[in-house]
Amino acid sequence: MWGKFFRTPPPLDARIERWDTPDSDVLDLVRLAAPPTAPTFLLLHGLEGSMRSHYAAGTLREAQRAGWQANLLLFRSCNGELNRAPRSYHSGETTDLAHVVGRLLDERPGTPLILAGVSLGANVLLKWLGEQGRDAVGRVQAAVAVSAPFDLARSCAQIDRGLSRVYAWNFLKSLRSKAVEKIRQHPGIADPARVLAARSLWSFDDAFTSVVHGFRDAADYYYRSSSIRYLRDIRVPTLLLSARDDPFHPPEVLDDVARIAAGNPALHLEFPARGGHVGFVEGRSPARVTYYMERRIPEFAAAQLAMAGAQARSAMEGSPFGR
Repeated sequence: MWGKFFRTPPPLDARIERWDTPDSDVLDLVRLAAPPTAPTFLLLHGLEGSMRSHYAAGTLREAQRAGWQANLLLFRSCNGELNRAPRSYHSGETTDLAHVVGRLLDERPGTPLILAGVSLGANVLLKWLGEQGRDAVGRVQAAVAVSAPFDLARSCAQIDRGLSRVYAWNFLKSLRSKAVEKIRQHPGIADPARVLAARSLWSFDDAFTSVVHGFRDAADYYYRSSSIRYLRDIRVPTLLLSARDDPFHPPEVLDDVARIAAGNPALHLEFPARGGHVGFVEGRSPARVTYYMERRIPEFAAAQLAMAGAQARSAMEGSPFGR
């Protein structure tokens, strides 16, 4: 809660670009300037996130300090206005990420691409990396997933318990409002009475998200969209950073993730005992606070870039053309 209620995000000199999508909708990207040969960095925000999310500006600033061209993808309807298409965004929707990655690679050919996702954005990122498998190798150099809700069904059940319900109600207020507007925009896509009656994230997803996006129900949506099912197929070096006291999932989910990761050398785990959900606040006093996740993302990715560069130089030196 520290970041949401007490943090003042750092100022950024950024511009917003609007990109057309293949289905005649639009996506907005927050973009920071950098030299044309700088590595490209793309951040995916969490549920109902935006440029105002407490971690967004800090993460982009750290990426810029690393010398990268930094971007934040604003999911559909998270730019302050309703998107055109009947569909919006959700935890398993990866086509917009695929579109943006393709365009960034075309726009900045030859520059390394680094991806990071936070919360819902982390789940989207991991699912996409798993879907891509080996096809992502050479296109993406490194990835970082922070506080991913690896198992959506278990995360949804967890967030509706105890103090975590504060988070759930905060999300529900925004989600229900947007859903009702979306139904007015496209009558018949869902039942507005069911949406307004939703008192949990599960019931909201059962009434709206699953209906609009082609799932049988919330259980089907959670099963097909959970990134834990895709971890085995990830081939890009990927850091999974999650705290064991994250209120968005029970601790045993991380044990299940660790067992899967033991068989996949592309996955690098950091599961500290403390850190909360997208928290990772450090410091000896509230007056001198730093944020571990924001410096760890460029640190991990820079190490992967250095390793890849060393391997490429070694390969050249060992070839007859490099002598």
